[in-house]
Amino acid sequence: MEPLKGLPMSRYVKLEQIDPEEQLLVRLAWACEVEGMTQADAAERFGITRLRVNKGLNEARRRGIIRVSVDSVYAAAAQLEWEVQSTFGLERAVVVPSPEKDSSVTALVAAGLGAHLGELLQDPQIMRFGMSWGNTLNLATRHMQSLDRPDLEIVSIMGGISRGSDVNGYEITTRLADLCNAQHSLFPAPLYAGSRDSQAMFMQQDVIREMLRKIASCDAVALATGNLESSLLVRDALPRDVDPAELIARGGVGDITGHVLNADGALIDHPINEQVIGLTLEEMAQIKNVILAAGGLHKVPIIRAALKRGFVNTLVTDENTARALVEPAA
Repeated sequence: MEPLKGLPMSRYVKLEQIDPEEQLLVRLAWACEVEGMTQADAAERFGITRLRVNKGLNEARRRGIIRVSVDSVYAAAAQLEWEVQSTFGLERAVVVPSPEKDSSVTALVAAGLGAHLGELLQDPQIMRFGMSWGNTLNLATRHMQSLDRPDLEIVSIMGGISRGSDVNGYEITTRLADLCNAQHSLFPAPLYAGSRDSQAMFMQQDVIREMLRKIASCDAVALATGNLESSLLVRDALPRDVDPAELIARGGVGDITGHVLNADGALIDHPINEQVIGLTLEEMAQIKNVILAAGGLHKVPIIRAALKRGFVNTLVTDENTARALVEPAA
């Protein structure tokens, strides 16, 4: 098989769903037929057996995915996964095709995250898994098959918001635990304290300190992110005396677990970053597998900022966003 010349042409999916089986076949085809990996190396990369790799390559040939090129809606995404991993030093990138309508990006990225979590949470070595909150993580639970993991604990890793919503961490954590037949623990605090002094008081409480120790011991966590113009954080979680325009004026491009970052991945100089009740980003970086799921060109600055900061291990995004991330920043 001859190597492909340049990046495969993008093709768009018309439905807000992905085919995990075809996506795996394309990843195997790209790894073994284009990158030149051995089947043993491919098995290690994707966490499957050599027999599964062999059967997958045979199935890819049977379907016509492997011909003189990797011909699939997922081909460009497979190349971009490798580019994103290499550019930002990630352990894993999951890139799903971009939809024809920008409004469907979140749903498709969520489907990709759901498929990824469905595989990840079958691993018996994952004993404690942390979930933040947001639209992407909420929808991801809708794309997961039920598991039987009574030995697993799902942990809410962010404080809650006052407005009742199915994107609140409490609802998402409970739903994922139910899907996995797992235990769950909730974070009994708001996302932000009213001031730096009250944040310090929260952090000294035994129940908060114990919960933070539990979060820090997670084997993996899933995070979402948003910009500072139209995100859930801005709509429902910022303290009333904080103006999003002021955060933007100080260089803010978005938030990760309530921490507002600038384009270089540094915390902006604003009291809001001293009011977060939760792990610091430095503490988050000590968790073995931090998964960030986000898509859409409007989120490129905050996704790039998070990747520059270096605490993300796995990125789940869409093709157009991935392409923008690997291009030089303007």
